[in-house]
Amino acid sequence: MAQLPFMLDPRTGLILPLDDEHFMRHALREAEQAFKADEVPVGAVVVCNGQIIGRAHNLTERLNDVTAHAEMQSITSAAGHLGGKYLKDCTLYVTLEPCVMCAGALHWAQMGRIVFGAFDEKAGYRRLGARSLHPRTQVVGGILEAECADLMKAFFRKKRSL
Repeated sequence: MAQLPFMLDPRTGLILPLDDEHFMRHALREAEQAFKADEVPVGAVVVCNGQIIGRAHNLTERLNDVTAHAEMQSITSAAGHLGGKYLKDCTLYVTLEPCVMCAGALHWAQMGRIVFGAFDEKAGYRRLGARSLHPRTQVVGGILEAECADLMKAFFRKKRSL
């Protein structure tokens, strides 16, 4: 069984394991930045060997680019950090189930693991089946699901009230 990476808590001096919720909270912070920028609040971080090597949030409005999803931006950032296009030993944490476009990019990047928060029944990659991901990619859904979904709901409530 693989051992979780650890960090030293600066407040208590205790050694704490870094788990999926820890990194999903980083992705949620990215999503909150998107919310503040009036972007659909999706955030993502890419983790390798216990360190965040890529982080992003949706930039589709700011860049006027329909492909500027958080996942796409974080893949680019992580690949630049590693100096290679394959992310086999990495985990993507994203607040919303990836869409089909992002699943395709994650397939080509050979992302080792994907952890997402809220399920997306309308536009998530699962609508077309798991075949859109690389066959070796492990997927975990529903991590901090309520918090991730609540941020999306708040965003669209705000949009409807304008």
